[in-house]
Amino acid sequence: MLEVEGLSLSRGGAEVLRDISLQLRAGKVLGVLGPNGAGKSSLLGSLSGELAPSQGQVRLHGRDLAQWSGPERARRLAVLPQASSLGFAFSVEEVVGMGRLPHDSGQQSDRQIIDAALRAADVLHLSARNYLALSGGERQRVHLARVLAQLWPGNEGAILLLDEPTSALDPLHQHTTLQTVRRFADCGASVLLILHDLNLAARYCDHILLLEQGRTHAYGAPTEVLTPQALKSVFGIDVLVQAHPELGHPLIIAR
Repeated sequence: MLEVEGLSLSRGGAEVLRDISLQLRAGKVLGVLGPNGAGKSSLLGSLSGELAPSQGQVRLHGRDLAQWSGPERARRLAVLPQASSLGFAFSVEEVVGMGRLPHDSGQQSDRQIIDAALRAADVLHLSARNYLALSGGERQRVHLARVLAQLWPGNEGAILLLDEPTSALDPLHQHTTLQTVRRFADCGASVLLILHDLNLAARYCDHILLLEQGRTHAYGAPTEVLTPQALKSVFGIDVLVQAHPELGHPLIIAR
């Protein structure tokens, strides 16, 4: 479990997060929504240990995040940033294999895990390709496979932090990617997912954190958070919110 209590963060003399509290629970997906500049990526940086909080605590399995060594933390927590890039002509298989570096699980076991992660991210057919020759969307799916391999098979205790993993993907792969993330959580992992698409968040997330200017505007189930009033207040858009006719989750329609 990853727990955040009273988290505040200042960068360049400005407060970008204030008094954020949340929990990432085993088997659950938490979606983080908010307009540009709301503090979403800063929150992910704080949860990953990249940014030190000005106030408050981030605890990984009951211990302050700063008390974990790098390899210890990497075996339990994986991060997919908004932009991932490599400047060398590695094969896709080699890129995904980098996710196994914190582990000492043996070549044969790693080979099986890499294949499983490639298949889960729908990039197995690219495994021998040069990473630099891939499209932006293909690279994004390869990096998803890498972080899945780092935590495979996603049992309870694994923490996965994803910053806009669908931003470069076509509609089909947006859904297949989030279905993969959803299955990973169903195996027991705790997942935090930054998204811009309100309907994708409504469909795939168990809980939603809605940020506004670095503060929590709302935190709860999608039906509690994704209301016309909240979305108007935070995003400035007028919407209709109805139950999806087949699946029942909120369906957001711009007026």
